[in-house]
Amino acid sequence: MVKYSIIIPVYNRPDEVDELLRSLVKQTFTDFEVLVIEDGSNNRCDSVVDNYKSKLNISYYFKENSGQGFTRNYGFERAYGEWLIVFDSDCLIPGDYLAIVDDYIKRHKIDAFGGPDRAHETFTSVQKAISYSMTSLFTTGGIRGDKNHIGVFHPRSFNMGIHKSVFEKTGGYILPRKGEDLEFSIRIIENGFKTALIEDAFVYHKRRTNFSQFFKQLHFFGTARINVFRHFKSELKLFHFFPSIFLLGIATGLFLAILFPILGGIILGFYTLYFLLILIDAGIKTKSIRIAVLSVIASYILLTAYGMGFLKEALLYIRKG
Repeated sequence: MVKYSIIIPVYNRPDEVDELLRSLVKQTFTDFEVLVIEDGSNNRCDSVVDNYKSKLNISYYFKENSGQGFTRNYGFERAYGEWLIVFDSDCLIPGDYLAIVDDYIKRHKIDAFGGPDRAHETFTSVQKAISYSMTSLFTTGGIRGDKNHIGVFHPRSFNMGIHKSVFEKTGGYILPRKGEDLEFSIRIIENGFKTALIEDAFVYHKRRTNFSQFFKQLHFFGTARINVFRHFKSELKLFHFFPSIFLLGIATGLFLAILFPILGGIILGFYTLYFLLILIDAGIKTKSIRIAVLSVIASYILLTAYGMGFLKEALLYIRKG
């Protein structure tokens, strides 16, 4: 029996797992085990895990591909810990992470928790810009772990912990992918469990390494929001429509600029001011003009890709009735 079980689902990313495990070796709190669950990968990480067997209490499992949600359940079922923690394979964990979590849990009565994500100093400029866009109040409303986030905080599976009793009552994830972590968080809360944001329990989240990959990821997130709506009608809030409104507004502004230049110019002027605010905010937070400019690009990609995915899935949902 250990205090914490860390579950890492992975699909064809042995290099990421190596970096993640290397960061876990440095934990100051050591009462934990690690379970690496290979989700039907062709490029396996079993040899990487073998390198850490003398440094960590670690187990490796290979299973047929079923998606990250069911892969996490697979890990939950085999874990010995009182608490079950999930990390994405593209995360790096600060050395005091578990110590911070353990201290918080001792002082607060909670059943599940989540933490923010940040950009590590070794990340590329593009990765830092993507990190800004995913955590800024100007783009996501801080819903991914900011203390000033909009609405109820829902832990996300890149940095999420639950007491084992939560898994035993809920059965874990019921979706394999496409909004599976948000659906699970909502159901945790609806089952009467208490969740909390542990602001100091952050992880360094690499996310995607280029804007093309980032676009595909955010398009997927947009479709996932409608997928969650299929299960929980009350979980589609006004601010979830913002990326789609943003996208339609740009299209409207460009169209009107041709027919009615003054009106179109006014609309596009608001967008210019909006991105100027992002540029200034990103510059202040990252202390880099280059990253600030890239943050504007990343924010534009985030909103347009998410908006496209959201609209596409929404239209499909309406058409199917």
